[in-house]
Amino acid sequence: MGNHLSKKVTYRSEEEKAQLIIKHWIRIFNIKLERIHGFDKLVIDYVMFLFIFFIQYQSNVQTFITIAVLMLDTFFSSAKVSSIFYEHNGPVNSIDYSTFGNCQLLCSGSDDNTVRVWDIETNKQIQSFNGHSSFVYCVKFSQYHNRNNRRNVICSSSEDKTIRSWDIKDNKQFQTFNGHTLGVNGIEFSQFNSGRYLYSVSSDKTIRLWDAETSKPLHIFNGHTDIVKCVDISPLQSNGNDSIGLIGGNGYTFCSGSYDRTIRMWDIETTKQLIVFKGHKYYVSSVKYGSNALGNTILSGSEDDSIRLWDIRSGKQIRIFIGHAFCVNAVEFSPFVANNIGIGGHSNVICSGSSDKRIRFWDIRTNDVLYVVHEYYEEGGVLCLKFLPNKKSYNLCYGSKNSSICIWG
Repeated sequence: MGNHLSKKVTYRSEEEKAQLIIKHWIRIFNIKLERIHGFDKLVIDYVMFLFIFFIQYQSNVQTFITIAVLMLDTFFSSAKVSSIFYEHNGPVNSIDYSTFGNCQLLCSGSDDNTVRVWDIETNKQIQSFNGHSSFVYCVKFSQYHNRNNRRNVICSSSEDKTIRSWDIKDNKQFQTFNGHTLGVNGIEFSQFNSGRYLYSVSSDKTIRLWDAETSKPLHIFNGHTDIVKCVDISPLQSNGNDSIGLIGGNGYTFCSGSYDRTIRMWDIETTKQLIVFKGHKYYVSSVKYGSNALGNTILSGSEDDSIRLWDIRSGKQIRIFIGHAFCVNAVEFSPFVANNIGIGGHSNVICSGSSDKRIRFWDIRTNDVLYVVHEYYEEGGVLCLKFLPNKKSYNLCYGSKNSSICIWG
């Protein structure tokens, strides 16, 4: 028993660093002269930033390198297990985070059929909801109810074919979404319209759109040929208006991952399927949209033990990350920057959790493993991940097959 941390470190001489800088300069000029055809635009964004930054700071390269690396290394230099919650009696399939007033809250869903709520400051369970009749697969705090009704609400989906809404203050269920004919594996609130719309994916092979205010179904998306496991919605557009169109409009999309081994992207306004991403050898367990400089990408984890990065513009796979020994159950774009190159201050590190009891941090540009976090207990496996903001940085929270929730940071 115990938590362990390992790090992959590469040391380079000053001469080697200079050679790398020159190499990137040459590649930039080749790109401008169109000598490198088909060079992915995502990588060009990274290299262009490197070129401009080094021109500006070439008088003090070493200082730049040190400062950039600290952004990730500082987190791990003092990181440790700070809290463990044991109250669940089955695997913890999903976790979510929210603030309400002065409280920092965590919610969780488990194979013990319960939804539980925790106060992160006191490390205590403050609520347990017992209305589901089977496994709870996904939980999400509703920002819509928070913003519009000042109610702290959790939505949960279950193997019992339902989605339910729970009021934390009143300690009761007040909504049930009925319509799916098999278990509901995942849910996600819209980024637009203040989170009024809810998407759900199911073992009945469909994706459904719901009105979170009325709990009424609005549309059924068909296209997957097997169980739909996961869903994510594209980030909020930076136009200052989150109420564009009746449902979404302005280019909003969502993506879904399935047992049919595909990731599919859908237009929210037209309800049409846009792209089918193919490459995973077994079912897709987790999907996440990138944001900011990575806004044209989707990250996925799979039963084939791999993590893959996809370019929305080309519909192609652009990265594959290999290292886990078993199913990758959760993927996240981390809030950290590492290894010399930042993207305007945005993250270039991804994170994955697996049934091999490991959480791995990867450099998105090189495919290198930066850190490996070993699960606190030997038995188990990481089922879900969430980065929790704190006063200075972030904590990493994960749910496990061994019924525990661990906060690390």
